[in-house]
Amino acid sequence: MSDPITTRHDRTHWLYLAVIVAVIGGILVGWLAPDVGQSFAPLGTIFVNLIKMMIAPVIFCTIVLGIGSVRAAATVGKVGGLAIGYFLIMSTIALGIGIVVGNLLQPGTGLNLTKVKAGHDLADKAHSAGGTWDFIQGIVPTTLLSSLTAGNVLQALFVALLVGFAVQAMGRTGEPVLRAVAIIQKLVFRILAMILWLAPIGAFGAIANVVGTTGLDAVVKLATLMAAFYLTCLVFVFGVLGMLLWAVSRVSILKLVRYLAREYLLIVATSSSESALPRLIAKMDHLGVERTTVGVVVPTGYSFNLDGTAIYLTMASIFIADAMGKPLSLGEQVGLLLFMIIASKGAAGVTGAGLATLAGGLQSHRPELLDGVGLIVGIDRFMSEARALTNFSGNAVATVLIGTWTKTINVDQVKDVLDRKLPFDERTMVDDDHGTPPPPRQPETKNLVSA
Repeated sequence: MSDPITTRHDRTHWLYLAVIVAVIGGILVGWLAPDVGQSFAPLGTIFVNLIKMMIAPVIFCTIVLGIGSVRAAATVGKVGGLAIGYFLIMSTIALGIGIVVGNLLQPGTGLNLTKVKAGHDLADKAHSAGGTWDFIQGIVPTTLLSSLTAGNVLQALFVALLVGFAVQAMGRTGEPVLRAVAIIQKLVFRILAMILWLAPIGAFGAIANVVGTTGLDAVVKLATLMAAFYLTCLVFVFGVLGMLLWAVSRVSILKLVRYLAREYLLIVATSSSESALPRLIAKMDHLGVERTTVGVVVPTGYSFNLDGTAIYLTMASIFIADAMGKPLSLGEQVGLLLFMIIASKGAAGVTGAGLATLAGGLQSHRPELLDGVGLIVGIDRFMSEARALTNFSGNAVATVLIGTWTKTINVDQVKDVLDRKLPFDERTMVDDDHGTPPPPRQPETKNLVSA
């Protein structure tokens, strides 16, 4: 009987192929007919505007639910507190690595895309902004709802923090609010998923315009960014996480990756680490980590431990700023890092949420760079797989580390499982549809016949 994991099909494969075709088409049009390529610029701008439209709802929902998950994790005590502290530290390290690599390589430097710029309204707002007090005053919206409609990301973030802590203080009576926000988040992400089906059109327009403006040099720069991002993720997983895992738990990162090979294939197929969430819980339990620890660390990590997304956000931000000839100062990079630490929570698991978070970070710090998001629309789909794989690896490593620190892990079982002496029973976990009940068991006679 065929393996349901390998035969599972996903409609996003067609989106993947469409983006590839659109990027190639945009390169050819921009190269062979530069004037025509530049005329397609509005397609990229429209797509960026659609993404911008979703920034405030995405930020609001993810922050409110993120604070709610902290409250839930804290009730478990030591495991929850340790997990949150570890996630924040590792996310900060990942963001820092992204900044360092982005500044060292500077893949966007030299493009000078002066024609690829934001609308005059955004640029005027950026240049006419007052001093520190005006900036602080602008964070407070006139009403709660205006923070979600005015297009000011910092206002949306401010209100989301207020709502999140208010719901947290309400205790059990606030749980219906969290459930309502969770439903709204599903709606928001469903709309975002619909918008992403327009990514091929946006990618075509943006790439055609960029290549028409700068020539094939833009293609080389984008390829450099993508290669640097993949290499950085590999170094982070096998270097930083690998050394930490060995130092604390004496577990080989290579053996752990081999143990999770099927999950990695599933993530590559869907470009989302969330698709492997149920299987990661089952496999960490089988590995020897106590269920109470797994039940806290893995779900919380999917909102707070976004190492791949963190690296992507900083590298992409630096690339866009350099490519548009408006590099970020060190102070702006640190400010952006602090914003991303908060805003990136909850971006994992949903394809396209990272793109919306990137747009939100740029809009909050340098609005004139927002249209530069169109520069990386064409390669964002390819980078999303590395983001998802890195996020997933980070959560798997975190589960083992926290299990070790809290002494809720069976060391002997870990060794037997990773040495393949105690194989994982795939028949107990073949479904990855989030809580969907397994299909009814077939009568024994049919199984014998099919065998």
